[in-house]
Amino acid sequence: MYQSLTFLHSIFRWLVLLSLAYSIFRACKGYFSNKAFSKSDNSLQHWTATIAHIQLVLGITLYSQSPIIKYFWKNFNEAKESFDLLFFGLIHMSLMLLSIVLITIGSSISKRKSTDKEKFKIMLIYFIIALIIIFIAIPWPFSPLANRPYFR
Repeated sequence: MYQSLTFLHSIFRWLVLLSLAYSIFRACKGYFSNKAFSKSDNSLQHWTATIAHIQLVLGITLYSQSPIIKYFWKNFNEAKESFDLLFFGLIHMSLMLLSIVLITIGSSISKRKSTDKEKFKIMLIYFIIALIIIFIAIPWPFSPLANRPYFR
C-alpha cells in the first residue's frame, strides 16, 4: 500500500502543478486583458482546488503510513538533527498544508468578489503564492532541501 500511495502522490503532483500553472495563466490573461470571469474560469478555479485537496488527502494518508515519518516521531530528538528527516517530518507537510489553505482561501474569496478583475486578481495572487510554496516544498531531484526522483 505504501508503494502505491507514494506512486499516486508522485504522479498527482504533476496534476496539481499543471492545474495551478494553467489557472495562473488564465487569471493573468483575464486580469491584464480585462476579460469576463467566465463559467470555465470558475470551473478551472474549482477543479484546481479540488485536485489540490485530493493531493492533500493522498499526502496525509502517505504521511500516516510512511516508515520515515514513523521513525521521525518515534525518535524525534535524534531525527530532528537529520535535515532530510526533518524536511519530510515537518517542513514538507507544513508548507504543503499552507499552500492548500492558500488555494482554498483564494478560490473562496475570488468567488465572492463583485467584479471580474477582482476575481482574477485574487485568484492570481493566492495561486502564485501557493505555487511558489509548493515549488519550495517539493523534494525535486535538484533540491538542496531533500531530493527524490521526478517519478517514483
